[in-house]
Formats: sequence, structure tokens, C-alpha cells
Amino acid sequence: MMGENKKHSTMSRQSAGEFIQFCVLLALGLGAAGQVRNPAGGAQGAGSDPQTAIAFDHFYNMDYDRATQEFQKIVEKHPEDPFAVNHLLTSILMHDLYDTGAMNTGDYSNDSFIGRQPRPTPQAVKERIKELVRRAEEIEARQLEANPKNVDALYCRGVTRAQFSVYTGLVERAWFSALRNAVGARRDHEHVLELDPNYVDAKMVVGTHNYVISHLPWSVKVAAALAGLSGSSEKGLAYLRDVARSNGENSLDAKVVLTLFLRREHQYDEALGYMNDLSAKYPRNHLFLTEVANLDRAAGRLPEAEAVYRKVWQNGREGKYGNLHYELAAWGLGELLRSERNLAGAAAAYDLVNEAPNPDPDVLQKANLAAGEMYDLLQKRDLAMKKYETVLAGNANTGPADEARRYIKEAYRE
Repeated sequence: MMGENKKHSTMSRQSAGEFIQFCVLLALGLGAAGQVRNPAGGAQGAGSDPQTAIAFDHFYNMDYDRATQEFQKIVEKHPEDPFAVNHLLTSILMHDLYDTGAMNTGDYSNDSFIGRQPRPTPQAVKERIKELVRRAEEIEARQLEANPKNVDALYCRGVTRAQFSVYTGLVERAWFSALRNAVGARRDHEHVLELDPNYVDAKMVVGTHNYVISHLPWSVKVAAALAGLSGSSEKGLAYLRDVARSNGENSLDAKVVLTLFLRREHQYDEALGYMNDLSAKYPRNHLFLTEVANLDRAAGRLPEAEAVYRKVWQNGREGKYGNLHYELAAWGLGELLRSERNLAGAAAAYDLVNEAPNPDPDVLQKANLAAGEMYDLLQKRDLAMKKYETVLAGNANTGPADEARRYIKEAYRE
């Protein structure tokens, strides 16, 4: 019986891990959902407001404060436009996920994050997000009551549900609530496609769901089937490519999600094409250029990857990214040099993270631990000990902190 309970617990943790990875992908892929569509207001809607394009330029360049200010002004001009409310909701949510470190998808590759206490979201931000969800749902309900086949209102309700799924999963850690909203979002968008097969924006959520569900473990896939969800990798990628080719604002979101999936499929050239395009269009978004380096590294093009990591770091040092967390490039560089057995170079790269302005605490802690490991392998025990002590001086209740305590007692060895 104890063995069965342990097995059930493990499967539950795996299920949660896969589901939250799913939520993160939705968060990254729903930034401007519906931007190219005009709501019932037609030419007077937020989609035709030139201020919307300005707001999204700030958004994709990761200037979330400016983007939120602009989206708020648009909501004030178009108070009954669910597209406008969803845009504001997305900007606030994405800003919070970035601030709390929840947009680092590398943290969702295993179950370890489930037991890690996330950096808290301010209560005022939580209340603002929930207020915007309620506001959007009320507008959508009124429009659907007037016309149940209003595809714009139905689409917007799916976007609201998808974003609330991300919030409840990543911020509140309420898994079942997140699942209910994710299922509702997919069903709304499938209904949109039934009513209007040419509504390409709706393929964003449906395509993402199809791909992710097709790659879930068997036990989780059975649970998804019981909820009425099925998945096809081929259909998912095809839908996302349709959105990417649509040349609307959603095409950008599709390229982001496609890049994540194509890396898994080892289709690096197509993914690099998307990321090179986005990094050129939004030069202040360091994540796009860092992902170019990540893809080059995954494809085995190590010299090219090293050059791009160093370019991102230099751009950051020159102030091109403001106070954004460009130290991810130094972390990536350290991982690359470590894979080449350049231990001294890797240690130096990990050390760079400490030089970034206001580095992400989780990345900083991992980098200091990794630097300590490199110094241990280089037989520089004094330097290694200092790094492990620095790790413990941060959050002492994390996986890296546990590792640091172990290496203080016994030097790291591969």
C-alpha cells in the first residue's frame, strides 16, 4: 500500500509539472491574442486605435510599465471592448511573471519547482488581475447573451480564461482551477473555429493545446482525455504555423511558441529563423537574442552561440536593456563553456551574473553554485567555499542551497 501511495504521489507531481509547463507556454504565447481583430465596435474598437500598436511595441520590447500605461488609456477610451481589457490584463500578468521569475521555462523541465516557494506576487497586483478578469468576463457575457454566435466575444472569453489559467496555475498554484480555465479556453476557441474556420487567431490556443497534450506522459494524457481533451503534434504545429504566417500580431506569439516546440523537435533552423526575425524587430527584448544563442548551442553551433551570448552581455553592459535581466546570457555562456570542459572560462562566465544590475535571485543563486563547482574542479577550494557561502546567504530554502551545504562538507566532484 505504501508503495502504491508513493507511486500515486510521484504521478501527481509529474502531472502538475507537465501541466504548469503547459501554462507557461500559454503565457508566452498569448501576449497579443486578438490584436488584429476589431470587436463589435468595428472601426471604433481598440484594434483600430493607433495607440494599440504603440502599446504593443513597448510590450514586446519588455517595457511593461509603459505598455501597461498605454493599455490603460486604451481601456479608458474603449471601456466595453473585451480585447482592450484582455490586453491590459496580459501586460500586467506578464510583468508580474517576469518580476517573480516565472517566465524562465528552464525551471519547468522537472518537478523540483513544485516544492520551491515562488517569489510572491504583491497582493495589489493579484487583486488587479482578478478585477480585470471579472471585467472582461462581464463584457463577454453581455455580448454573448445578445448574440451567442458572436465569434469575437467568444474568442475574447477564451483568451480571458487562458490568461486566468496561467494566473491561477503560476501565481496561486491552484492546479484544478487552472485546468478548468485551460479547458474552457480551448473549447471556446474550438467553437470559434466551428463558426468561422478562417478565424486564424483561435488556432493559437488550440494548436498549443494539441502539441502539449500529445507529448504528455501516458497517465496525464488519460486524465486529459477524461476532460475531453485530445492532442496531435502534427495538428498543433500546423495550426501554429498558420498563425505565424498570418502576418498579424498573433503571428509573433505563434513564432515564440513554435520556437519552444521546434527546439524540442530538433528543428533548429526554422526556430532560428523566427528568433532572428523577432530579435531584429524588437532589439530591446534580450530574451529573443538570448534564445538565438540557446538554439545555436542546442544545434551544436557552439562558436556562433558563444558569440551571441557575449553580444547580449555586451549590449546589457552598454545599457541597451535597461534593468532587464540580461544576466541569462552570462548563465548560458557558462553552461556552454562548461560543456566544452573550459572550466576556468565557465567559472568566469557564471561570476559575471553578479555584475548585472539587480540580477534575478534564482539565476544568481544557480550561477554562484555553478561557479563554486567549477572552482572545486579547478582545485581552488577557497574560492569554491566562498561561492557556496554566497549561495547560502541568499534564500537558504532552495535546491541550490541544499547543494551548497553538501559541497561545503565535501568538495564537488563530477
